[in-house]
Amino acid sequence: MEDKVIVKDCNGNILVDGDTVLVTQDLKVKGGTNLKRGTVIKKIRTTDDTDAIECKVDGSTLVLKTIYLKKK
Repeated sequence: MEDKVIVKDCNGNILVDGDTVLVTQDLKVKGGTNLKRGTVIKKIRTTDDTDAIECKVDGSTLVLKTIYLKKK
């Protein structure tokens, strides 16, 4: 039996593939791109890590910590 990984945002809401999230604080990203507070990120993908998600921002794939994200 396969165990599903439960990924939660900063408020404890469960995140699933395809959800839309908001960035809760300014984040510095390697490569020069910075994410401002309030940035909307669509179509996230969950990972095997309960504290991280994958997403695409401006054509770049990023892995973000869920403590900085809020489900929209």
